[in-house]
Amino acid sequence: MRPIAPVGVGVIGAGNISDEYLRTLTAAPDVEVLGIADIDVVRAAEQAARYGIRFSGGVEQLLVLPGVELVVNLTIPAAHADVTLQAIRAGKHVWAEKPMALDRSAARRVLAEADAAGLLVGNAPDTILGEGIQTSAALLASGRIGAPQTVLTLMQGPGPDAWHPRPQFLFTRGAGPLFDIGPYYVTTLVQLLGPIESVFALGHRAQHERVVGSGPDAGTRFPVEVDTHLSVLTRFASGVVGTSVYSFDSAQRRQLFEITGSSGVLRVPVSGFDGDTEVLDGDDRSTAWASVPPEGARRQRGAGVVDLARAIRSEGESRASGRLAYHVLDVMLAIEESTAAGSPVSIESTTTAVAQVPPEWDPNARTAGSRDEQMEARG
Repeated sequence: MRPIAPVGVGVIGAGNISDEYLRTLTAAPDVEVLGIADIDVVRAAEQAARYGIRFSGGVEQLLVLPGVELVVNLTIPAAHADVTLQAIRAGKHVWAEKPMALDRSAARRVLAEADAAGLLVGNAPDTILGEGIQTSAALLASGRIGAPQTVLTLMQGPGPDAWHPRPQFLFTRGAGPLFDIGPYYVTTLVQLLGPIESVFALGHRAQHERVVGSGPDAGTRFPVEVDTHLSVLTRFASGVVGTSVYSFDSAQRRQLFEITGSSGVLRVPVSGFDGDTEVLDGDDRSTAWASVPPEGARRQRGAGVVDLARAIRSEGESRASGRLAYHVLDVMLAIEESTAAGSPVSIESTTTAVAQVPPEWDPNARTAGSRDEQMEARG
């Protein structure tokens, strides 16, 4: 019997992030991008022409486009839950950008409706599938640094308003450093160290207005609606404790993800899909850091969509699942609640371990047949 067909994909949202997805998805043989939609239909048409996609138009048109099985939701955070639910109600599996929703009730509704319809939901970030973080996961699982004890993560910089042509939404509810960058760190924390039990956080807002630094809106002032610096203490169900900083208020640019174990330290390349893992065996006064190159096929943004598409065909579960994304959202909302209350907040949700990605897993490999082959197999 010949392989089944690639999964038909429709993309909703033709903004800046769509380029990164479309570069991967239009080259991956296990998916076929059939259309792209946006409230700005001109922008959707431009992206369709750029990537050789046959259909462009509005969301309602895309959701009834023949062949679309999986919707990739690249809208702004405030629209994530509504667009995902619209796609689920149209009978589509969904991959969404982070965060999956702005509140727990909307996220639970997404999961409940998907389950009831027998549909899969996956969620960014898919950097956890990258060869860099996966190499770190393998080293940690092998016992290279012994039992994990503590973790330190830092994400500091001046913020995206200086370079992003439309940064306003990054300083509204559902964004800021916690919801824009935090998912990369929190998702990796959960993947490597397990579910989080409680958080205690303090927040700060250095400016109440910012200025667009580039593009057609350069010079425009806009309000800052969220804390732009957060300091977080984390306790994991495993007993590991962590310290994290998420900041758009620092002239110093710094990214660090460092796990200290009973017999060494692991530095995880959390900022992208690749990068070396650094390992310190023992004491840095007597031992040099060793760099471990990433093992595995090259992966980019959109790898999670391919993983979800393969799960659809195999009737399995994607690694970057909606349930993992819900726990991450629960943690981030608890961080916000802790800053408001000035006290620790317990996390009610949990999640299962994320299956490791085999080094040979390649989003650019072909595991599905073409649509022509499927038609031929059906006779």
